[in-house]
Amino acid sequence: MSSHVRAPRAHPLQRLHERRAQQRHTDRAADGSDSEDTHAGAEGAGGAGGAGGAGNYLRICAPMVRYSKLPFRELVRGYGVDIAYTPMILSDVFKHSSISRASEYKTNASDDPVVVQFAASNPTDLADAAELVAPFCNGIDLNCGCPQKWAIHECIGSYLMDHPDLVRDMVRTVKERTGSVRMADGTCTFPCSIKIRIHPDLARTVEFVRRAEAVGVDWITVHGRTRTQKNTEDVNVEGIRVAKEAVGVPVFANGNVFSRADADELAAATGVDGVMVARGLLENPGLFEGHASTPFEAVEKYARLGVQYGTSFFIFHHHLMYMLDGSMSRAEKRRFNCLTSIPAVLDYLEEHYGIVV
Repeated sequence: MSSHVRAPRAHPLQRLHERRAQQRHTDRAADGSDSEDTHAGAEGAGGAGGAGGAGNYLRICAPMVRYSKLPFRELVRGYGVDIAYTPMILSDVFKHSSISRASEYKTNASDDPVVVQFAASNPTDLADAAELVAPFCNGIDLNCGCPQKWAIHECIGSYLMDHPDLVRDMVRTVKERTGSVRMADGTCTFPCSIKIRIHPDLARTVEFVRRAEAVGVDWITVHGRTRTQKNTEDVNVEGIRVAKEAVGVPVFANGNVFSRADADELAAATGVDGVMVARGLLENPGLFEGHASTPFEAVEKYARLGVQYGTSFFIFHHHLMYMLDGSMSRAEKRRFNCLTSIPAVLDYLEEHYGIVV
């Protein structure tokens, strides 16, 4: 969190509004009409101005433990990502530890828009962390979806899905404590969003998102599985659609997107305002631009960014393992996976791909 990126940042939804406005202009031009009445009708008919249209949605890089750090966020922005999230950060550790603040969130002026995701078990921890990070990001997100047992034991993540009153208090407190943070457009509306999973009983999900909207949450991301489902199980598209239709704030969909076609289909089926991708982007950072597999230049770009930003060997190696997985033979994977240092990885890339960093 460096002082040179302290300037007011744009609201993350600004690109959505611009894209929808451009779509309305295109539609009116095609219809031969440009009246104010037509404009208003297009806005009302689509919820958020035509949500879920062909490509008419925000493309979002999900929060990924260890992986969605600054070098990877910079990489995917070059391939059509509109908003990038940080990995989940524990708010209580972040607020108490300068080491955590220095290592868990690194940013720069081009890291924009970026949403910092926090895990929290109480309003004070979340608001304290939000105040610290607000001048250096475009918004924060409360993780209400992490299904791991340790998280539930610590009363964070998907534990919160059974405690809507606590989520209400968290969002309210963040809004009160960040009320003086000014965005680039001059408004004092520092964004606070939540990322959830669906309940087995969708009526509870509807109640949950409506209560979040009532307290002032700016948008909601819905992962279309319950907290007990594995990531190999199908996403409940109907559950995401029901949540979207229950509220007026923007809703993003998450789960089982591994191609641009998957993203378009999920947006069309649910009417959401954005599609968030995790594993699909790890395997193919060019997904949103329609690349069927990782573009060769993305491998080279990430290698350069990883070295430039001082990425640890573990993360550097694993990102490249994901990106190269589809292009390597089994024997090549065994050799690459056994490499033990960044210099060894760079030597391999030069020998086999002609990449010189």
